Amino acid sequence: MKEILLPELAESVVEGEILKWLVEEGDTIALEQPLCEVMTDKVTVELPSPAAGILHRRMAQEGEVVAVHAVIALIDEGGEAAATPSPTQAIQESAENPTTADAGLPPQAQEERQQIAQEEDDQGGSIVEAGHMKGGADDDSSSLFKAFASDEQVKVQGLGSRSGSGAPGSSTAGTGTLNREPAPAARADGRVLAVPAARQLAREKNIDLAQVQGSGPNGRIRVQDVVEHGQGGEEQAATSQTQAPAQAAQTQAAPPQSAAKGAGGMPVAPVQYRTPKGYEHLEDRVPLRGMRRAISNQMQASHLYTVRTLTVDEVNLTKLVEFRGRVKGEAAAAGVKLSYLPFIFKAVTAALKKYPSLNTSFDEASGEIVQKRYYNMGMAVATDAGLTVPVLKDVNQKSIFELAREVVDLAGRAQNGKLAPDELAGSTFSITNIGSIGALFSFPIINVPDAAILGIHSIVKRPIVDENDNIIVAHMMYLSLSFDHRLVDGAEAARFCREVIRLLENPDRLMLEAM
Repeated sequence: MKEILLPELAESVVEGEILKWLVEEGDTIALEQPLCEVMTDKVTVELPSPAAGILHRRMAQEGEVVAVHAVIALIDEGGEAAATPSPTQAIQESAENPTTADAGLPPQAQEERQQIAQEEDDQGGSIVEAGHMKGGADDDSSSLFKAFASDEQVKVQGLGSRSGSGAPGSSTAGTGTLNREPAPAARADGRVLAVPAARQLAREKNIDLAQVQGSGPNGRIRVQDVVEHGQGGEEQAATSQTQAPAQAAQTQAAPPQSAAKGAGGMPVAPVQYRTPKGYEHLEDRVPLRGMRRAISNQMQASHLYTVRTLTVDEVNLTKLVEFRGRVKGEAAAAGVKLSYLPFIFKAVTAALKKYPSLNTSFDEASGEIVQKRYYNMGMAVATDAGLTVPVLKDVNQKSIFELAREVVDLAGRAQNGKLAPDELAGSTFSITNIGSIGALFSFPIINVPDAAILGIHSIVKRPIVDENDNIIVAHMMYLSLSFDHRLVDGAEAARFCREVIRLLENPDRLMLEAM
């Protein structure tokens, strides 16, 4: 019986959602025949079969989120396997054999993978966790985004760290050093890094992994870390029992802390929806799946892990409108559909070079600011399935016409769901063109882990007063910049907007400075 695993479809993908099965149990399957549709990071791909035979069982249901390397199906090959492995077979074999997959990895990544594999062998565990396949209601492993552990308080994490006293004014931010207590390692999606055997042991002992200090590579939690944490908890429990009589009165007077917390560790439980009596027949319920679930998770991550602040300004695009009108015919002759976006991308890139704090990210796990010397623009695109953000890479190295072609290409393939995973990753700054729909003003949500996003809006004719106190008609547009105040000061955000405005209001300067 051949086990079909969910392969590593992209470098950063750790799990995927089974959107639709394309074959039924008992069907005969040819080599490379599409088995199912899998969605990862807003990209939907068809997973081809790495073997021919009969589909014996589907191990994952439609709508289920499974981990990379998890078994999703069993195929009864019922004959000799093909002598030459297909590309899909090579992917599956690399998933089954980490040693093969290690060949193309950097030395540090090879060391980490080998160490994790050794720990799994020592513990008799598997690289695939049972929770990913079971998908039980009480198991958070099936969630695409896990904000907090079930009993973890919400923490506002700044760039500096607080001292153990928790006294006001004890932050070390701005001192040039980071004197912080060791924190459990976590991925960018909020999930603690731990080997599967350690997760299993923590579940059995009812230990919150978010409170365990890892000793493995990059702070990964090992089995021994869980054991030592559990022993420390038992000692603490024994000590607290001896102090219990003296604290009984205080305990009765104060409400239990857990009673004040809601689901996911939030201070207040989320509002539970209840259908108004008599209206049950007028409601339909649709599962939160696919693109909408991915969007929901990304928006929740942005809300929880940024200090979002807004600055607003307006730009007079009269000269740019005239400039575009003059070159639009030349662009059409070259087969280019020229919109305003390429000019805005160029102006933003030039402003980012002058104000680099807006081209950064915050590494939550290490507490470091990542300063980037490359300029990749995320471009929000509204599709029938939902919002997606393809990325234009190395904008500073491309011409206006090159950017115009890429804008049309990426937007068209986004509408048709044909983007590759790599085309949705790696942005350093994002732009959302809500004005194309007709909005006058908006408060964009930051596309984490970017530090900022610029909203551009409708270009409308409005009367303004010029430098000679004359009332004239101008093509005006509002700019709304959302930025993470942990990384960007308000004054710098305002200066960034003014630099973008200076370049857009003077296309000649834009051509000279941003090309």
